[in-house]
This record gives sequence, structure tokens and C-alpha cells, in this order.
Amino acid sequence: MSDAEESSPGLGRRLLNGWMAIAGRFGYVQTLMLLVFTYAILIGPVAIVLFIGRADLLGKRGLKAAGSAWRDADTTEPDLERAKLLS
Repeated sequence: MSDAEESSPGLGRRLLNGWMAIAGRFGYVQTLMLLVFTYAILIGPVAIVLFIGRADLLGKRGLKAAGSAWRDADTTEPDLERAKLLS
């Protein structure tokens, strides 16, 4: 065999490379479609319902009037039993 025959990829390798290129494009389109459907079916309607219901999940409405976003922790005094549970 000559060097040209040994260095050129075989028919199987060329078919595999072609199929991988096509599959990569299909994978991109499939991923895009899954993301669009996830947003359209799950995230979008939930956001619309929360917007209409005027829900403030992050508690941002009262920040200007309060002057600070600091909140004291709702914890008990530290003791030995609580420290044992945390370790």
C-alpha cells in the first residue's frame, strides 16, 4: 500500500464523521426546543401568575422604606447541644 492510501480515512470513518456532524446539528436544535418548551410551559405561566398576583417572593417592595435589607436571624442562643448537632 502507498502512503496516500494509509493516510486517507476509510469509508467507515468518513460516514461516521458525516453522521456526527448531522447529529450535532440535530442535538443543537433538540436542546433549543427543550429549553423553549420548558420556558413556555413551566416558567412563563408561573411568572405571569406571580405578576398578576403581585407576589413579592424576594421581599423587595419594602426595602426603600426600611432603609436597609438587614434582618436579624431567628435563632436561639448558642449552646453545647446545638453545636453538637451542627458538627
